[in-house]
Amino acid sequence: MAGALVLNATYEPLCVVPLRRAVVLVLAEKAVLVEAGEGMMHSARTSIPVPAVVRLSHYVRVPYRREVPLTRRAVLDRDGHTCVYCGVRADTIDHVRPRSRGGEHVWTNVVAACARCNHRKGDRLLTELGWHLSPPPAQPPATVAVVLGWTKRDPSWQRYLTMDWMDGAAAAV
Repeated sequence: MAGALVLNATYEPLCVVPLRRAVVLVLAEKAVLVEAGEGMMHSARTSIPVPAVVRLSHYVRVPYRREVPLTRRAVLDRDGHTCVYCGVRADTIDHVRPRSRGGEHVWTNVVAACARCNHRKGDRLLTELGWHLSPPPAQPPATVAVVLGWTKRDPSWQRYLTMDWMDGAAAAV
């Protein structure tokens, strides 16, 4: 089942909900339809456009903004499933500064890499191989956690998510 992006009253992304929940929010007037998807949903008495993005009618206070968890899937998504060293399809992650040399398992030290480059690099530093990264790896914004778990992302969500790092990834895929 498809999902819909839910925005706070201030257009801040909150979460992604199943399509059925989004329709209930709109019908209960707890949310307004911001962008419609393809098609219409019909009931016995009414029909509404399929919601792709809805905005809550009243502001909801978010107690904290969690960080995006560092997982293999999240790193591959951040880098567009493309090896940062050679540009082919990535299937592994690599620590820029190897853990055996004091590198940490943090967003700024982990990149997507193909198995060939990951094996060639081994536990060496980039300077030892004459390799360099541009741009350096960065931690994605917290709003990305809203959509990382969804395999099918609606293109209409893009303008509501501050994912500068995804722009390049979307072009690569």
